[in-house]
Amino acid sequence: MSFLRYAVAAAAFSAALFIALPGTWNSASAQTPVADAPAAGFDGATRWLNSPPLSLPALRGKVVLVEFWTRECINCLHVLPHTKALYDRYAGDGLVVVGVHTPEYDEEQDVTALQQAIRTLGIRYPVAMDNDHRIWNAYGNQYWPAIYLIDREGHVVYRHVGEGDYDQTEAQVRRLLGKA
Repeated sequence: MSFLRYAVAAAAFSAALFIALPGTWNSASAQTPVADAPAAGFDGATRWLNSPPLSLPALRGKVVLVEFWTRECINCLHVLPHTKALYDRYAGDGLVVVGVHTPEYDEEQDVTALQQAIRTLGIRYPVAMDNDHRIWNAYGNQYWPAIYLIDREGHVVYRHVGEGDYDQTEAQVRRLLGKA
């Protein structure tokens, strides 16, 4: 194989890795806690499922886990059991989990399909439909799934993008709840 073919193959392989593994290139910044940043609210939700509309001022004094997800994202589906486990374990201790369903594709905007997915997946915590990406944009989010932890005073103190680091996320939840 000629040098040019090797160079083209190497460039194609590098590009494929860059596209397939975006979290590896930015994982340090994506997982770095956001120091004392005020949390954005949930204004702009097109609909609420499993709950009446929520607001951050009404949640003051609670620890809030905000998870951006979409029902057709395989990575979101892999993270979901861990998010549900945190909800099951710590809701009684003051943790509020809010799923923010921000569609990647047009068909994910269908409320009936989302309601069915929520039932099928066994999601019992509040879910905000974010069809217009208003909550997504307010958080400056760029990835599915993404988790933001908000302390009792309403500040984002931790975020994680993608799968993994479940123990670290739980440790942060426990710390914020005073259970560390």
